[in-house]
Amino acid sequence: MRLRFLGTGTSFGIPVVGCDCAACTSGDPRDRRTRHAALLLSDDRARAVLVDTPPELRLQLVEARIRHLDAVWITHCHADHIHGIDDLRVFSVRDDTLPAYAPADCARVLRRRFAYIFDESYQPPAGTTKPEVELRELHPYQPVAIAGFDLLPLPVVHGDMTPFGFRVGDLGYVTDAKALPERTRAALEGVRVLVLNALWFGRPHPTHLNVEEAIALARDIGAERTYLTHLTHRVVHADLAGKLPEGIEPAYDGLEITV
Repeated sequence: MRLRFLGTGTSFGIPVVGCDCAACTSGDPRDRRTRHAALLLSDDRARAVLVDTPPELRLQLVEARIRHLDAVWITHCHADHIHGIDDLRVFSVRDDTLPAYAPADCARVLRRRFAYIFDESYQPPAGTTKPEVELRELHPYQPVAIAGFDLLPLPVVHGDMTPFGFRVGDLGYVTDAKALPERTRAALEGVRVLVLNALWFGRPHPTHLNVEEAIALARDIGAERTYLTHLTHRVVHADLAGKLPEGIEPAYDGLEITV
């Protein structure tokens, strides 16, 4: 199994509009972070599950040379995680209907916000297309088989939202979380690779982990390798990498790992 990080930035992306900080003006390509997305891939890359549909999705998929998707996993319905959903339209032209999995509350938002996709009574004008996506609801801790992967939905605490991370085999994946319920922590025990969101050093954030909190959580879970994602422009990749303990490192757009 492989994991490719498509986008490792927060809702502002990096560079941030109008900002001339060290990260936003960095010449290191690892400091250019698009909004959050990832790909879960089979070893031969024949099967692919997309995690989230951010505004830069088209550019991310072109860069990753993706021609086919088997399914989509939507973690939650904040704009930076779903507002590129129309870019799934290209797969409607090539393939059959694409299944998309989302928490029940997020599914309701998607049906309302993107009615032209999910309202079955709507038909696009002749000669035009829309994303052909079948929405399927996820339920906490109820395993689901998707494209040959067995995924366990893991709810996390993120302000007034409850995003769903997942565990699949030896991989645990969590983005946009401030805390993990005890049952979610227990479900992550034994993972070899862990992905966690982490904004910055120092000041705590009300709905996200900061770097120190992510390090403590990673140590508590005990994965061999932990990758930090959803990073802000307050951290420069090389500087962050030099400050992290062994076994924990920052992810970056385009990083692909084997699990």
